[in-house]
Amino acid sequence: MTKCEKGRVTMTFTEPIRKYILSGLVAFVVIGLIVANVMASKQDDKFKINEALYTQAIQLQSTGDMAGSADAIKNVLKKEPNSEIANYAAALIFAQNGDMKQAAIHMQKTLDLNPYKVEDPRFMIQLGEIFVGAEKYEEAKIVLLRCQESQWILEDIPTYQEHVAALLAQIENSQLKEGTKNE
Repeated sequence: MTKCEKGRVTMTFTEPIRKYILSGLVAFVVIGLIVANVMASKQDDKFKINEALYTQAIQLQSTGDMAGSADAIKNVLKKEPNSEIANYAAALIFAQNGDMKQAAIHMQKTLDLNPYKVEDPRFMIQLGEIFVGAEKYEEAKIVLLRCQESQWILEDIPTYQEHVAALLAQIENSQLKEGTKNE
């Protein structure tokens, strides 16, 4: 029902119309909750499957089955290509398998997904080592100089800075050798 008072139009609802509006809102909320619950349970199932694959990859790595661990982590990455932890694990698995190029790709992706990793001394030394192994000397130098400037020392790696210096020296030697080959 509509009323017109002094140029204003106001609407008044009768009791049955109010009940229909209220019941419609309640139905909308209930349906929304049901849909959210169904979607959440599907997401939980997906998470459990991916977690199982990830756990399998780590277990295979710890038992020395490097080919199996690489296959398992590849399956995780197919389902979750933007998983920071899966890319990090993949990098370490590929590095242990000697595939430093793939390891470097996954370490870089890990860093792209979480730029705060530049503050993680363990990650940074691993990134530097992998870049050196992949012969990405300029990138490795940037990473290792950051490690050196930050003066990090880890409790379980008391020779952290010496290791950084050794990697930087290895880069210099490799670049000198490349320079003499090109002459």
